[in-house]
Amino acid sequence: MEGDGAAAEKAPAADAVATSQEEPTPSSSSSTKSPFDPCISAAAPAPAATSPGEILRALQVVERDSVAIAESYASLFSSLRIALSEVTSTSLENMQCFNDVVGRLQESALDAATKGNRYINSCLRLNEEMKSLESLALQLY
Repeated sequence: MEGDGAAAEKAPAADAVATSQEEPTPSSSSSTKSPFDPCISAAAPAPAATSPGEILRALQVVERDSVAIAESYASLFSSLRIALSEVTSTSLENMQCFNDVVGRLQESALDAATKGNRYINSCLRLNEEMKSLESLALQLY
């Protein structure tokens, strides 16, 4: 677990962190919050938007968050596979390996939970947008 093996072992978790840091979030790009900002809580209802552009943006946010969640789980399982495949015959090295696995599992679970929360909030906002479209459609008929 020393040298290149340890660096290769930590790469998937580092890639997941780098990926999540590279993705621009609406809250970090500007100080004004859009109705689709994942940092807005579900308790604060977003203003009703009926333009196709805003609904398309909401769908893109949900899709992006879905991909981020899937990548988090893929990283988690990849890290577990690598760490467990490098288990050696001594008890001390086994304990170190399992310690690494637990650390990565905790990081990945926290990352997945954060992205899952964003995903749920995006879905809730999209649901509100669809409700406003339903009322608009009823007004048109």
